[in-house]
Amino acid sequence: MSRHPDPPLKAVLIGNPNTGKSTLFNALSGFRALTGNFPGVTVEKKIGRMQCADRQVDLVDLPGTYSLSPRTLDEMIAVNVLLGRQAEIGVPDVVVCIVDASNIERNLYLVSQVLDLALPTVVILNMADVAAGRGLEIDEQALSRRLGLPVVKTEAHRKRGLDALREALVAAAGNGPRERPRVFPRAFAAECEKLQERLAELGRPDAPYYLLERLLLDVGGYLETHMLNGRGGELAAHLALARARLAEQGCKVPALEARVRYDWVRKVLEGVVKKPAARPVNLSDKIDSILTHRVAGLLFFVALMFVVFQSIFAWARPLMDLCKLGQQWVAEMIAGVVPPGPFQSLLVDGVIAGVGAVLVFLPQIAILFLFIALLEDCGYMARAAFLVDRLMTKVGLSGKSFVPLMSSFACAVPGVMATRVIENRRDRMTTILVAPLMSCSARQPVYLLLTTAFIPATAYLGGWIELQTLVLLAMMSVGALVAVPIAWLLKKTLFRGETPPFVMELPGYKWPSPRVVAHRVADRAKAFLMRAGTLILATNVLLWAVGYFPGDHRRVDALELEIHRVRDSAAADPAADARLENLVDEQNRLRGDLLAQSALGRLGRSIEPLVRPLGWDWRIGVGVLASFPAREVIVGTLGTIYSLGGSAGEGDSGLTNAIQSATWPDGRKVYNVPVALSIMVFFALCAQCASTLLVIKRETNSWSWPVFTFVYMTALAYGGAWLTYRIGIWLC
Repeated sequence: MSRHPDPPLKAVLIGNPNTGKSTLFNALSGFRALTGNFPGVTVEKKIGRMQCADRQVDLVDLPGTYSLSPRTLDEMIAVNVLLGRQAEIGVPDVVVCIVDASNIERNLYLVSQVLDLALPTVVILNMADVAAGRGLEIDEQALSRRLGLPVVKTEAHRKRGLDALREALVAAAGNGPRERPRVFPRAFAAECEKLQERLAELGRPDAPYYLLERLLLDVGGYLETHMLNGRGGELAAHLALARARLAEQGCKVPALEARVRYDWVRKVLEGVVKKPAARPVNLSDKIDSILTHRVAGLLFFVALMFVVFQSIFAWARPLMDLCKLGQQWVAEMIAGVVPPGPFQSLLVDGVIAGVGAVLVFLPQIAILFLFIALLEDCGYMARAAFLVDRLMTKVGLSGKSFVPLMSSFACAVPGVMATRVIENRRDRMTTILVAPLMSCSARQPVYLLLTTAFIPATAYLGGWIELQTLVLLAMMSVGALVAVPIAWLLKKTLFRGETPPFVMELPGYKWPSPRVVAHRVADRAKAFLMRAGTLILATNVLLWAVGYFPGDHRRVDALELEIHRVRDSAAADPAADARLENLVDEQNRLRGDLLAQSALGRLGRSIEPLVRPLGWDWRIGVGVLASFPAREVIVGTLGTIYSLGGSAGEGDSGLTNAIQSATWPDGRKVYNVPVALSIMVFFALCAQCASTLLVIKRETNSWSWPVFTFVYMTALAYGGAWLTYRIGIWLC
């Protein structure tokens, strides 16, 4: 009989941030990993597979954490995985604790908590070369005997020690459960026994020892709410009495845990680690004396951020233009094969335009994540967060929110995706929800069109300062200014709670690994294309449909054929140019009429009573509705409405003249300075970008947050536009 192969072992990787855990995961899995979110939360899971002799091992890379004392639903993921409560992973066969060898005492705190789970465990002393460079000598065999489990030294970025790690992992998995170390005093153990009896009375006789510890230590009541199926309230009185008894015996909770665990760590390391008499000043220390300096460090950071975001604009622009040219080439090729009609329009204006709307973001996403990967892998990102933390704390965020928010000035899509560097869920969610307020590059065509048309070309200080420039600067800044009170309000309401201290270990500097950097960039680009990209395409096709139907497009299609025929005969017919101009003018006029008669146009007319208080007519309303896929679409939509064609741009004099001449039925001008400012403020504050909303859905794993973002930003934009228009009318 053939022997069935053994099922893959499940190995969970856990460690503090900046211990090289992800680098080790990539080295073991060969950069072949499946990524996705854990069900119901924003935490990303990474699962890879490796071969260890004749056994396959599934590696689960948990988010970096300093402790197994969860305070949020996202932090609860690590605990649930280790307890075998995550259904798609199951009970781990072995836990691999990644320890920064150069900071071993701090890192063993987490190891002591993992050992309380009594799971087969392997301790990895990673970055052993960094520890040696700091004069630390670690006897891993002695440490292994003290802990009673395998200890392996590795240098993940150089792929050293991986074979020994694989052997230790398989060997540990075959040993079965291990004994828990005795860290807490006898009084605490006695209270755990009493708590177990109480839980048995409540129908939980199988509660693991780890849960007993955490319930006693968790004074905030988080675990009582999230791990006991809503029955934690029945334990409240018992836990309060237990903590009071412990305090009487000198074991005050929660300070007890840090004291006893660090006492245990010091005893374990006694005689195992030899430190130099004086800590040597290494290259990282010398660099940090400049890069973390209160003045010089901030100046370097500002200069670096300027380079990063200028690169997102400058480097991405040619690639984005190339994407647009490719989209145009494919559209022309299809138009040359498929006859004019609904099917051609679906392919060109729906599918091809939708694919282009996805691909056009890729250059910015790739460039931004290239910089993030480089800065993270070389060790600078931690310093950047440290430098700006004091400033960001004033609005309730952390230093890690700065890069995503600044990235959103180029485009909110990569900015929202960049929030994955923020471990704290409340800070991450707040950053995601205010990132779309940063004035991205897609708003600029709207600003340029309306500023050029309606803001006087007035100059001050001898021509050094222009009024139009000041208006553009104000429009680019208004979203960021509004984001400050919005972030503060979100942290005081939806995401209120204890602000965790900003704790971050500064890793040593090292050369980034090209393979690791390339993998991270490719992973983020793939995630965008496969998840958000499909939704963006579907949204674009849907909006094409409401802008195309109902309506009789036969005359427009016939004109399209006639235009091609005239162009082909232009060389032999002297009157072809005049004939062609008349045909294009007629086609543009018909397209404008068809758009007005479409479902989108009818919706625009129906909402005119809503937008009239802003000084807008139905044509502006249609432009706003049509710009939902991307804000800059309003320029082309206005070009179609005013019979100039959808290719009209913000610098088109014909479009400028058309909007300056537009009137209400009674002959009054539609546009004036207050109306122009009202439209610009609306676009500065609104959530008119479907791509951003769909990426928010992807990152939060829920439709509720993009809906919330759309509602609050639309209300904010409407209120701001109304106030701007009313003040403008009063001043004029």
